[in-house]
Amino acid sequence: MDSTTPDDADPDERGPAGPLYVPVRLGSAGGRQLCFMRTPLGARTAVGFTGVRRLRAALGARQPYIRIAEPCLRALSEPLGVVLVTIDPQLAAPPVAHRAPAPAPAAPARATVRPCLRHTGGIPLTVGA
Repeated sequence: MDSTTPDDADPDERGPAGPLYVPVRLGSAGGRQLCFMRTPLGARTAVGFTGVRRLRAALGARQPYIRIAEPCLRALSEPLGVVLVTIDPQLAAPPVAHRAPAPAPAAPARATVRPCLRHTGGIPLTVGA
């Protein structure tokens, strides 16, 4: 009888993650489309999170999502050429904080420059006027 037990499994190989919270964006027809991201090396990957808190911590509270199983996520992304699936990415950048624009720097003080008067017709020039 050939059977495997949890002790036989490779410790580096992850099992099915179960239902995932997958980031989506609203499409032009009002439907939802998967959001693909890039690994640190630049490869496209589908992303799923094992909890809403993890998704929001990585992508922000306003990120829309759907809840689907990992095999379904793979089935949806593979025809689009995305074969990697990243679960609970650790290298996601924090959400960008929207800040008010910085005030414009103060204008420099005017300085009077006195070039050679014969080149200006005897009129002193003012810089910054």
